[in-house]
Amino acid sequence: MPRAGTRHLPDARAAREALVVAGFRTGWRLTRLLPERGAQALFRVAADAATRRGGAGVAQLRANLSRAAPAANGAALDALVAAGMRSYARYWCDAFRLPSWSAARVAETVRTVGEEPVRAALASGRGVVGVLGHLGNWDHAGAWSQARLAPVVTVAERLRPVAVHEQFLAYRRGLGMEVLPHGDPATFGILVRRLRAGAFVPLLADRDLSATGVEVTLLGEPARMAAGPAALALVTGAALVPIGVHYEELPPGSAGRRTGARHGIVITFGAEVVPPPAVPGRAGREEAVRRMTQACADALAATIAEHPQDWHMLQPVFSADVGRRR
Repeated sequence: MPRAGTRHLPDARAAREALVVAGFRTGWRLTRLLPERGAQALFRVAADAATRRGGAGVAQLRANLSRAAPAANGAALDALVAAGMRSYARYWCDAFRLPSWSAARVAETVRTVGEEPVRAALASGRGVVGVLGHLGNWDHAGAWSQARLAPVVTVAERLRPVAVHEQFLAYRRGLGMEVLPHGDPATFGILVRRLRAGAFVPLLADRDLSATGVEVTLLGEPARMAAGPAALALVTGAALVPIGVHYEELPPGSAGRRTGARHGIVITFGAEVVPPPAVPGRAGREEAVRRMTQACADALAATIAEHPQDWHMLQPVFSADVGRRR
């Protein structure tokens, strides 16, 4: 016989999930119907309210940003957290609206730095593994890459409820990207084949979603990052390239402004992370993956430190915080 108070837990969970699904679907539909400025203003108000209310996500963002900006404390850290929540809200507003953007809106609101070596590698038929953090708007970067750089193949975290996960899959596939499920045994092999065929594979790697992550130093503290990007580069010979994404205000009169946008993104392609000299055996491969992942962590840390408000990390990423959540 169920214990008192547990009989209705499955029903309550189903009801909560139904509300989440309805909220996402409503957001996707209604946000596109609002004028651009009105939608952005509404999301800023929601971000400010969430900041004042606090909660686990905001507290974790504050803890993460305190590592990204160690000199900020008190009022300065409060202001950074508020700016971070507004940037996070901007990501969601843009995500809801992006499927309705014109090709010009997607392209003209992107500025790139250092793309030439990546473009040259892809033109030669060599695949490229991009290592990204949860920075700026990675979906916008993916849509731009699909249209202007190369076919994009990526991996999506499994979200709950399932209906929300399916909505996100449809959203990203609707932008032209091939999206594979995280944790599927076939995913790594498919990525290997795509890279050998010359694809661009951007992967979010600043939060380890598996038990096989690599321990690195990120912003001066131990953390775990996904090992997959470096492992893929080693197996396929693809270029391993750290990529930063952050927001910027568009200059008045610019082509981006003429599409109706007020802000865009900057995609910064870092220098290729070159594998260390090969050492035979499993231990040699693992050490190569560790060193390459650490190099990516260093590049990611530099971007986060320069644009901390655009790091949308409301979950534990540092080992000390992950341990406290358990």
